[in-house]
Amino acid sequence: MQIYTTAPLEDPRKARTLYRELEGIGYDGGFSFEAKHDPFLALAVASEHTSTLRLGTAIAIAFARNPMNLANLGYDMQAISGGRFVLGLGSQVKPHIEKRFSSTWSHPAERMKEIVEAIKAIWDCWEGKRPLKFEGRFYTHTLMIPAFDPGPNPYGPPPIFTGGFGPLMTAVAGEVADGFFAHPFNTRRSLLENTLPALQKGLEQAGRTRGDLEIICSTLVVTADTEEQFAASRLAARKQLAFYGSTPAYAPTLACHGWDGLHKDLNRLSKQGRWDDMTGLIDDTVLDEIAVVGERHEIAGKLRTRLEGIADGVSITHNRCPDPHHWADVVRDLKLTA
Repeated sequence: MQIYTTAPLEDPRKARTLYRELEGIGYDGGFSFEAKHDPFLALAVASEHTSTLRLGTAIAIAFARNPMNLANLGYDMQAISGGRFVLGLGSQVKPHIEKRFSSTWSHPAERMKEIVEAIKAIWDCWEGKRPLKFEGRFYTHTLMIPAFDPGPNPYGPPPIFTGGFGPLMTAVAGEVADGFFAHPFNTRRSLLENTLPALQKGLEQAGRTRGDLEIICSTLVVTADTEEQFAASRLAARKQLAFYGSTPAYAPTLACHGWDGLHKDLNRLSKQGRWDDMTGLIDDTVLDEIAVVGERHEIAGKLRTRLEGIADGVSITHNRCPDPHHWADVVRDLKLTA
């Protein structure tokens, strides 16, 4: 199992050292994400200070850009990184697309599918495979003159991953993407009952097989060195899960376990601004099903039990303990049991 993490990069200047530290610890890859900073610039810097670490966006917001822009970014990052780049794309939600990025939101699953197809058509043109003639419902790319054609990438085009949660967006990955980022608000059961069937549907639609798709599961991990730290980490995880659980889009995970009432209660309390009360509804049963919780020496085994037969890689996440060194022994144990 490959081991990844999303770099907690509050200051983009730290890209020079943080990704190098991830490589030294033993991570197979380090991701950026689109929040306070552009997700591509930090990776361009990181590529100059690492040599083996896989670098990717998990995720960049696709609907805030267009296929040609993303094709350029992905192609150049693949060259700069020496073939280590993953172009990870996500949709974000309608208010952010329209009100933060002043972009168009419509038919998100269909639009994401078309973005991936358009990017690949552009890359095929640059690789000399066929002329550029992509005419879709949302995007049209039919003009490419020599002045704007970079020619074949020395490392080939990078893989495109998409992130998603609902069945339609998840199926898009199976149909057109090279990989899929699974959301951390999942249990083993929801991955088996919701995620994998949706991916399989997309694969079958495109005449592909499971071997054509790489799956990386972002997984919330709770562990610590002392009882006090453990309690703080568990509380932070409960808060995060309460927020996710209040959102209608994530209700299917709870429904898998017959916890439909929990979503309704969390949603109602969120509308009242009663965040502390929401946290109290996430009991140990819910926490242990969604997060991987345990002492440090237990985590590697529990991660393997959670994701065996499902994922090709795990992305360790916990906002309470973003320091990558905090997880060094977990990474070591996972490597030893590979």
